[in-house]
Amino acid sequence: MPYIFLDESGDLGFDFSKKKTSKNFVITFLFLKSKSSVESIVKKIFRSFNKKELKRHSGVLHAFKETSATRKKLLSMLGEKDVSIISIYLNKRKVYTKMKDEKHVLYNYFANILLDRVFTKKLIPINQPIHLIASRRETNKFLNQNFKNYLESKFDSKHRVKLIIEIKNPSEEKCLQTVDFVCWAIFRQREHNDDTYYNIIKSKIVEESGLFP
Repeated sequence: MPYIFLDESGDLGFDFSKKKTSKNFVITFLFLKSKSSVESIVKKIFRSFNKKELKRHSGVLHAFKETSATRKKLLSMLGEKDVSIISIYLNKRKVYTKMKDEKHVLYNYFANILLDRVFTKKLIPINQPIHLIASRRETNKFLNQNFKNYLESKFDSKHRVKLIIEIKNPSEEKCLQTVDFVCWAIFRQREHNDDTYYNIIKSKIVEESGLFP
């Protein structure tokens, strides 16, 4: 079964007077045919840590908190695997006023556009179900279920392919930890014009485009 792992970087806040409000919001899909080869990357990173580093991580890698060496090591190993990346970014200053007040609707719409791109690029075998695993961003069960229902119904009606969606924590799913690094690298390049990490996985990016560019 093919897998798509979903993560995002940045925030959906629109008060730009606040220093921590990002200018961009990025959603990234990591597409792979087998989880085991990507899971092994996370395992190798942890095996390289000393006892102090292991205690600090609590079993989870997070790009924002890692050292530059760890980021480069993980992304370099991922670049050697049979994976594809599609990403879409949002210039938040160009979002319509009405959509700013409907952040959950905007996020669902955003993710659905990216799913369409994956299908258009023919990264997905259409003769079997697609498994999408998203990193948990909401604690509200209703919003999570709404996200799943929206994408599953949209995808099935348009593409006639069964989409199975799960929402998990990175601690439950190692591949979510790798897509976190990928999404962070893409966000870093767009938000801060820093392509240090972006260039490592650039060859694996099938498409990168903007919403309301």
